[in-house]
Amino acid sequence: MAKADEDNTDGRALAEPAPHLAALSEKARDYARNARSENTQRAYDADWRHFASWLRRQGLDPLPPDPQTVGLYLAACVEGAVSAGARNIGAGSRPPLSVSSLERRLSGICWRYRQLGRLLDTSDPHIATVLAGIRRAHGRPPVQKEAIFADELLAMLAVLDNDLRGLRDKAILAIGFAGGLRRSEIVGLDCGPEQTEDGTGWIEIVGADQNGGGLVLTLNGKTGWREVEIGRGSSPLTCPVAMLETWLKLGRITRGPVFRPLLRKNAGVAPERLSDKHVARLVQKSALAAGLRGDLPEGERKRAFSGHSLRAGLASSAQIEEGHVQRHLGHASPEMTRRYQRKRDRFRINLTKAAGL
Repeated sequence: MAKADEDNTDGRALAEPAPHLAALSEKARDYARNARSENTQRAYDADWRHFASWLRRQGLDPLPPDPQTVGLYLAACVEGAVSAGARNIGAGSRPPLSVSSLERRLSGICWRYRQLGRLLDTSDPHIATVLAGIRRAHGRPPVQKEAIFADELLAMLAVLDNDLRGLRDKAILAIGFAGGLRRSEIVGLDCGPEQTEDGTGWIEIVGADQNGGGLVLTLNGKTGWREVEIGRGSSPLTCPVAMLETWLKLGRITRGPVFRPLLRKNAGVAPERLSDKHVARLVQKSALAAGLRGDLPEGERKRAFSGHSLRAGLASSAQIEEGHVQRHLGHASPEMTRRYQRKRDRFRINLTKAAGL
């Protein structure tokens, strides 16, 4: 592969467009980059860099796509043989990848080849058979984060202070739970439509004349646009909408990102958007402080919770028709919703008794 092609890792077309199409071509590239979420794009970029680095160390070329080479790479990954200092397939010290991480890495490699105008045939036996063997030998049930239920959420809210930072974090937890939101959807909210370039949704506070009122979120998620309704709670102390209103008022936020960092020395609220990593850290920290899953060692307790714990908690708590939960969470299939509902429906249908035992 030519040097120019090897360095082409941002999805750009191989041929330069005609001068009068340059602006349109750049806009098309922007749209192509936005076809995946920022987190997914970062992961895919890292996947390709890892694969390309391994190829260079083996003296192999990325083009044309070679299923046999990819099969060797998958085997090297799962055996922990790929590391920064490795010089051959059998060397290295990094721990092996999980099967799900390996499948994601293969998706990133396939995506990059598509951007280069080439197709990698994952049905080729050199890939499919190797991957099937890896799944059989190393596959494990998916590790699910602990679901946070309503009473546990209240305990987490209680450990947060009532200063500006605490009020913001309370609103994040309450809105994330009541909306069943991904952490990227929480921090991607704006005060209104078309206010920022990096926003992925916006809020609208609806008056009490409409069935008590509440909050409407318009979100652009993994499955496209959807609306999420969050009704008012029974008490201002537990109401997600009231918590959000308090944060917006005291933070003097009327436009742009809803959730933002705080400036140092009590200097107010920063203009930029809060990182989605803050949501994961907030859930972990407040869950530990509230004593959730106190039966586990502290290290396991920390790993048990993440931003997804809020989504799982709502799905597991809501005693309503499955289709409503699926639409609320923006799942593409009922099967994904059932994975989130976890313990709620265990033993509800008892085939042992139904069979006469």
